[in-house]
Amino acid sequence: MDVLAGLPGLVLSGVFGLLVGSFLNVVIYRLPKMMERQWERECAEMQGKELPETPDFNLLTPRSRCGACGTTIRWYQNIPVLSYAFLRGRCGACGTGISLRYPAVELLTGGLFAWCFWAHGPTVQTLMWMGFVAALVALAFIDWDTTLLPDDITLPLLWAGLVAAALGWAAIPLTHALWGAVAGYLSLWAVYWAFKLATGKEGMGYGDFKLFAALGVWFGWQALVPMILMASVLGAVVGIAMKFTSGLREGGYVPFGPFLAFAGLFSLVFEPGAFLGWLGL
Repeated sequence: MDVLAGLPGLVLSGVFGLLVGSFLNVVIYRLPKMMERQWERECAEMQGKELPETPDFNLLTPRSRCGACGTTIRWYQNIPVLSYAFLRGRCGACGTGISLRYPAVELLTGGLFAWCFWAHGPTVQTLMWMGFVAALVALAFIDWDTTLLPDDITLPLLWAGLVAAALGWAAIPLTHALWGAVAGYLSLWAVYWAFKLATGKEGMGYGDFKLFAALGVWFGWQALVPMILMASVLGAVVGIAMKFTSGLREGGYVPFGPFLAFAGLFSLVFEPGAFLGWLGL
């Protein structure tokens, strides 16, 4: 792509990514809480109980507030990255520090959206991969916070990849995408049961199976081995580092979804096998 000709598209894509990243911060925080409320309602219905009425809580309502003082965040305090810098990382009302992760998610999404445009230009493939990026960023941070990989994101990600392959928008044929889903799901399912039978413990959740199946759809079954090796190596390194720094949570677990998501984003920017090449394998 000609740099000068593509510069406006790169800028617009990056800005769009910053805006989407800001929304992803809402998804990362609210979707698990929405799921918990739904589970509470379902449990109450099964037990024949009635829960008290609660205010609407979804991705749009209520408006964003400071977690410390409850002050509503005004529109000019919610501009991606710029508001964080202007407020110097603190609430404008009470001065409580705001997590650096908020602008980090926005910058990550903006950078990857710009890369999608750089790689694919003004095409439907760009929009397709932007959706892929948004889903993986949300899943990575939700799983890190809660060890949940919501079906509301993993399943649409999987089906979108199959539809893209069927329409010829993806770089792989539909048969490779289909077998990628099968191999991705069954491989981790087999590891899960082998570990459980050997130790009596659950080493991962079903959300990991679905996420790996989705990655198999988007990149094909041939990419599964390098991606699982990449995720496993990174997960082991981070887990060991957290253990020596006393950063492990209660139970000593490290969620695997963020490393699968990283492997997927890495494979988007580089080839899936590039990680093995870097290791000399």
